[in-house]
Amino acid sequence: MRCEELTVGDVAQRSGVAVSTLHFYEAKGLIHSQRTAGNQRRYGRDMLRRIAIIRAGQRVGMPLATIRDALASLPEARTPTRRDWSRLSSAWREELDARIRELIRMRDTLDDCIGCGCLSLDRCRLANPRDVLGEQGSGARRWEDGDAEGP
Repeated sequence: MRCEELTVGDVAQRSGVAVSTLHFYEAKGLIHSQRTAGNQRRYGRDMLRRIAIIRAGQRVGMPLATIRDALASLPEARTPTRRDWSRLSSAWREELDARIRELIRMRDTLDDCIGCGCLSLDRCRLANPRDVLGEQGSGARRWEDGDAEGP
């Protein structure tokens, strides 16, 4: 084993991530390993920083697909730098700001729903903003799972 390669156990211990989580990340294309002649995983040291980026992204609620796309923009076999992190986190900041604005909007409209039991769907700003369902005609327009087409 080359000195810059780490076993799955080494990576798990150093990153604080369970071995099963590392396998999951690898299956999702977030990290990668090389295989030895005995089919054991070996990770480059740069994977530790990539795992830290994954964990930071997960902590702020970024979808794994977004994290995977961000990691794919980094050069292979190079430890991500502070500049890389600044670029990735700036893009995530915009997405988080949009989510925060939407959550605030939902929070601020929630008081209209208290006690209504959704009997006033023409007025409900959460379930039927601007009565868009009324434009489709009378009768039920929504299923519980959000599928307007039905099962």
